[in-house]
Amino acid sequence: MGTERGDEELAAAGGRGAIAPNGKPVESVWDFPRPPSVERVDWRVRVVHRGETIVDAAHVMRVLETSQAPAYYVAPEFVMFDHLRPAARRSGCEWKGVASYADVVVGSFVATEACWTYPEPTPAFEPIRDHWAFYAQSLDECWVDDERVDPNDGSFYGGWITNNVTGPYKGAAGTMFW
Repeated sequence: MGTERGDEELAAAGGRGAIAPNGKPVESVWDFPRPPSVERVDWRVRVVHRGETIVDAAHVMRVLETSQAPAYYVAPEFVMFDHLRPAARRSGCEWKGVASYADVVVGSFVATEACWTYPEPTPAFEPIRDHWAFYAQSLDECWVDDERVDPNDGSFYGGWITNNVTGPYKGAAGTMFW
């Protein structure tokens, strides 16, 4: 019998129940559920682009889905909307519904379609209604507590990789059909 996807990465991080260097429990994206779940975490989340703070949130909603790094959804009261400009793009998620996108604008710099929201999510994802998620791939700095996150590979998934989350992660070339 072979090993399951993610077992080596999880073991290298100390295994289930271990505490990562960031003080959070070690998690494998291969233990996350499908369909995904949503949970509130009282972790500070910040997004900074071109020296401007776009988000500084005391708590967020986290969406956890098999094979994907967690996506962090920020309540509107923590978003600096003067730096967001609606974009025409829409996309559909089989679980969450239809997402609307926005550009992040700081002066003359535009991060195109760098964030998204679900204005009318499916009932299971009502907790993220009108919350905003941000692509770490597109923005200068994204933080969970005092840890700068690594972006998920690729341009579709917006997960944030922290020291306590192990992969491999869906999104890179060759992972589309995992």
